[in-house]
Amino acid sequence: MRICLLCGQNFIPNTSLLQVFSLHKIQQQNLCRHCLMKFQLLTTTRCQICACELPERGICQDCLQWRKLYGDNLLRHQAVYKYNGAFHDLMVNYKRYGDYVLREVLQELCRASLSLIHADYYVPVPTSVEHIKQRQFDTISAIYGDIVPLTQALIKIEGLGAQGEKTRLERLKSPQSFKIAAGMRINFNQQKILLLDDIYTTGRTLYYARDALLAAFPKAQIESFSICR
Repeated sequence: MRICLLCGQNFIPNTSLLQVFSLHKIQQQNLCRHCLMKFQLLTTTRCQICACELPERGICQDCLQWRKLYGDNLLRHQAVYKYNGAFHDLMVNYKRYGDYVLREVLQELCRASLSLIHADYYVPVPTSVEHIKQRQFDTISAIYGDIVPLTQALIKIEGLGAQGEKTRLERLKSPQSFKIAAGMRINFNQQKILLLDDIYTTGRTLYYARDALLAAFPKAQIESFSICR
């Protein structure tokens, strides 16, 4: 019997015979079926670049706009869930109110999908020092650090404000907010890097993260992943 981390109700986790007799550690379920069903998986009809849902397969308007800036060098992105009310409420409690335990819910939502993506380095989008002091943890690294080995290649430039507090237009017009971490000695050229974030909204954050890496390592192969799109 487990207690759901969202609704607090007791539930019996789904366990297969393969898991019972496996030599590997079984990942504990933290969501009951009722709460899990509140999160909507993205459909298979998505943008070929950023994974947002589309009426038919193709390239979305956002990526067509990014093409005006980046040409064909667009950022390939993968995501799992659609941003809806349930995900909004989860992120408010996790990020605004600093509920550290909820990282386990987010891990459960993305673990299986992320485990299928190979990269030489997994680079989390960094949280500002101000927000780390406020919450006492890095919200992105807390999610992904238990799933894949993280390389802290980027730091956030201070004094630019949080993206989540800006309008869509303000996000798109925001200046570069990342730079390579001091003392970074890894040569990322010819290496596959997977940038990790929680939500892809406009793409501005992830494009800037990629820009900062490519400025220092122009031959790096960079893609991105988020739980939600």
